Amino acid sequence: MLVRTWNVFHGNAKPPVRRGFLEEAVWLATVDRPDVVCLQELPVWSLARLEGWSDMRAFGAVASRPSLRSAEVGRVLTEPHHGLVRSAVTGQANAILLARELGFLGESSIVLNPLSFRRAQGRALGLDRRVRLAWAKERRVCQAVRLDAGDRILTVANLHASSVRDRRCQDAELLRAAVFADAFAEPGDALLLAGDFNVVIGQSTTLERLASPEWGFSDPISGLDQILVRGAPVSRPERWPEERRRVEGRLLSDHAPVEARIG
Repeated sequence: MLVRTWNVFHGNAKPPVRRGFLEEAVWLATVDRPDVVCLQELPVWSLARLEGWSDMRAFGAVASRPSLRSAEVGRVLTEPHHGLVRSAVTGQANAILLARELGFLGESSIVLNPLSFRRAQGRALGLDRRVRLAWAKERRVCQAVRLDAGDRILTVANLHASSVRDRRCQDAELLRAAVFADAFAEPGDALLLAGDFNVVIGQSTTLERLASPEWGFSDPISGLDQILVRGAPVSRPERWPEERRRVEGRLLSDHAPVEARIG
């Protein structure tokens, strides 16, 4: 199974320009017919278009709702210049795309930074007021899908952790996502945890803990974007070279896709 994760940066190029490239980014991520694709930083309006762009089944989870009543209005407002206006009006979402031949067994999601969790972690970690306010700025989620891959049942969890200067916030969210995914999976499932974790090796006790015998996930790679697997053999995740994500000379997204094969 080929599994891929990509923070698509709302379809922006790097550096952002007037035009958006979201449809092209989704096409790039799916044209070689991967089995599973986890996407982050999608505008909410795009969720209804993902299946048409990818020819895969799409399961979306809204993280931050659009500031306007209609997600489509947000799309229209950002269309004149994608580099200037983004999630403030379009909202933000994650999505898991599945190859159509895979059997869908269920889905669930969890908010990574609800008020009760932020309060408890704020007290436990001794977070100052500025960090607490920054952590509350944008809602983040982890979604999970169970699927029948024929030779195994796989639970896929896709998350986009918060971006806060005190990385202990993201570390807490990552552990919350892992606990959620572990509880959603059934005994015997292979478990895949993927997405933009917003923490890196050497600065994250949770990444170390997930790779330990306690949790049993595969080793993380350098960078913010990860594919961790437990209960199935997996190749070392690889990051796309820049040339692979160029369209019309533009480098798509400020993140590179990461992919791995589950054997």
